Amino acid sequence: MRASAEDVVAPVTFYRPDYHIKTPEMRSPDYVQMSTAAAITLGLVPGTMHRTACTHCLNLLVTYPEGCRANCSYCGLARHREEARDYADRNFIRVDWPTARYDDVIERVKDNADRGQFERMCISMITHPNSDHDTVVLLEKWVNAVPHIPVSILSNPTTMSYEDLKNLRDKGADIFTVALDAVTPEIFERTRGKTVDSPHRWGKYWQAIEWAAEIFGPEKFGAHLICGMGETEQEILDVCQKIRDMGGHNHMFAFFPEQGSLMEDWNPVPRDQWRRVQLARFVIDYAGGRIDDMKFNAQGQVTDFGVDRRELDDMIGSGKPFQTSGCPGKSDEEVSACNRPYGDSSPTDILSFPFALKGTDVDFVRRQMSGEAVGTFDHDAEE
Repeated sequence: MRASAEDVVAPVTFYRPDYHIKTPEMRSPDYVQMSTAAAITLGLVPGTMHRTACTHCLNLLVTYPEGCRANCSYCGLARHREEARDYADRNFIRVDWPTARYDDVIERVKDNADRGQFERMCISMITHPNSDHDTVVLLEKWVNAVPHIPVSILSNPTTMSYEDLKNLRDKGADIFTVALDAVTPEIFERTRGKTVDSPHRWGKYWQAIEWAAEIFGPEKFGAHLICGMGETEQEILDVCQKIRDMGGHNHMFAFFPEQGSLMEDWNPVPRDQWRRVQLARFVIDYAGGRIDDMKFNAQGQVTDFGVDRRELDDMIGSGKPFQTSGCPGKSDEEVSACNRPYGDSSPTDILSFPFALKGTDVDFVRRQMSGEAVGTFDHDAEE
């Protein structure tokens, strides 16, 4: 018996989130999701990004129809959203994440579809029974096919053992990161723990950071931290200093209320707070400064960065502290390849700059640090 044309279903090779069609079943390791910026860079999605041509990191996300089993209150992938939106249709860090066959992604990179602009690839794990195994499969296939582009792992410590980290290193992972996100045990519990019926535990995440420091070594591990979830500036910078003392780097995110998350009604982080934390993080990570030399007021706000005024002014003038922070690129360890265009703010009010700042951008940042209620849209209008 021969199948009719109607019975033959063409394999799905690419899916762009769309409420109006039935979501196809796609799962890793055959499929991966990628950021919209990565999809644009690879030519899979038409479009341009404000003042930047591409992303320099191919951000990939393991994917399963069942979705993430965690329930973090600020996350667009959280379990509680499953009734309102199919997993593959959910936005994450403000943007849609299209899905493609992993083999097709690799072939596009090998064929130079990114025009040589990718300096790094990152595999982001989620809380799912298959995530650990499939991450290794994705890593091995990439290292064998595209060895010149290093791989970072954005891990899920909840499901991982010490041996899992060693295996990822041995299979070719270059950098290992932990999305700690919440910087105090209390905020972690309120946003990621039992309070919101989620499996993550503060102690387990710190254990993974300590393992990463031992297994991957200095400059080869880091932590994601979100600024603006109720912590003081001093509290988040205490964590920055601890990570740096261990040999790692801090990848900073500005809190932005994800639509559909449990924290969608929270306000974004105040601009002046964010700029002070960005600058202090840079002082700690790259300028040899220490939180011990900084001064804080009764509200835990930075009042003195513990650095010579001229040196601090030069840092601000470089614009580097205000660019997106993350795993390094090829040319400058102080500038992240993972520039995540508009992942924590819109182009109308840029919080993490995905490009090098011009003098007018720096002036705008200085105004924000002084407490002026000015946004990027106002700044662009002045140019």
